[in-house]
Amino acid sequence: MTSSARKLPIGFGRLWTAQTISSLGDGITHAALPLIALTLTRDPMALAVVTAAGTLPWLLFGVLGGALVDRWDRRRTMWVADTARAVLLAIPAAAAVLDVLSIPLLAAVAFLLGLGGLFFDTAATAYLPDLLQRDPTLLERANSRLRGAQTAMSGFAGPPAGSALLALGRAVPLLTDAVSFMLSALLVRTLPAMPRPVPEVRESLIRQARAGASYVFRDRLLLGLALRPAVGNIAFLAVETVLALFAHDRLGIDTYGFGLLLTAEATGGLLGAGIASYLGRRLGTGTALTCTAALEGLAILALAAAPNPYVAGPALAVCGAGMGATMVLGPSLRQAIVPAHLMGRVASTSRMLAMCAAPIGAFLGGWLATTYDIRTPLYAAAGLLLAMTAVTASMTSNRRVEAALRAAAAAGGPDRPAAKAPAEESAPDPL
Repeated sequence: MTSSARKLPIGFGRLWTAQTISSLGDGITHAALPLIALTLTRDPMALAVVTAAGTLPWLLFGVLGGALVDRWDRRRTMWVADTARAVLLAIPAAAAVLDVLSIPLLAAVAFLLGLGGLFFDTAATAYLPDLLQRDPTLLERANSRLRGAQTAMSGFAGPPAGSALLALGRAVPLLTDAVSFMLSALLVRTLPAMPRPVPEVRESLIRQARAGASYVFRDRLLLGLALRPAVGNIAFLAVETVLALFAHDRLGIDTYGFGLLLTAEATGGLLGAGIASYLGRRLGTGTALTCTAALEGLAILALAAAPNPYVAGPALAVCGAGMGATMVLGPSLRQAIVPAHLMGRVASTSRMLAMCAAPIGAFLGGWLATTYDIRTPLYAAAGLLLAMTAVTASMTSNRRVEAALRAAAAAGGPDRPAAKAPAEESAPDPL
């Protein structure tokens, strides 16, 4: 039976349900946590500490976390991480009831939630290829559904629900998210167990982490896949930093209209995730990735030049569609070609690069807007995205993608875990 005719296994439905429930809780907390912090202080720096604390685990422990995931049972890692996050959220909920909440407590909770997210996301990324027997078509379909559900829950349903629940009390959204984590953990525990790939040579954690990072940087295809979100985050955060001000000052959009503008972007993201597999089949994964990158750059360019909201909204929707398709095609390809015993480290290295790039983009956007003009960060972001498209086009070409898929199939086959690479310190260049 061909991969296009095969059905996703029942276990994927449980994983999808677990991540959908968890994404809803994430969306609730994403909206509620800054609002809860706002009830404690009006100091912008204190609020920024709470926001930044959630990203620090990826910056500090990203690659090491991936190395640990490659040592541990991935299903157990997921449900333990979710259970720990559920218990963790009970602490600020109790503090809210007792009226002893503080900014340091919220920052610590945000940091630990981020740490739990690091382990869960990395383990889920590494578990999925084994569940789907590293079938490229099934991986694209699965990631499309996961990405669509994540966008719908964390982008559409979660934030307004978080704001509404906060009106019932500061503890309510936190407890709701805790319940979502516990339900996710219970579902993950019912997933089928997968064999844990163990490297032949037992090395120190640091050496294994370095080997995972080296694998990404020495393989041109994987490096190209990692550069896309890293450079993209610089560009998108430069835009996001000034988007509200740009919408108000240049487009004449009020608060309600700004919400609609963000909804247009999320709607485009859902569409892009939905058609990603189709684009990959019609154009080839490499060409599709190049086209979506160019589309994002052109869309931001149109946004920068937009004279009114009626041009800006569709431009953001197109940009969201390109991002949504990219976030399906890129990870699916990575999961299909990376050996099982390296999957956690490769995934966490790529994610860490993207997370490290985000603050650079935020600073760049603020500096350009202050030094030049409010549209300047948008034009700079468009130029950066288009330049990145030209640089990575050959790195993620169809020819290189097909060579990597053939090599992965020869090493392990689509129905078996990928074989161990000859040496963990190096990675083969497909060409």
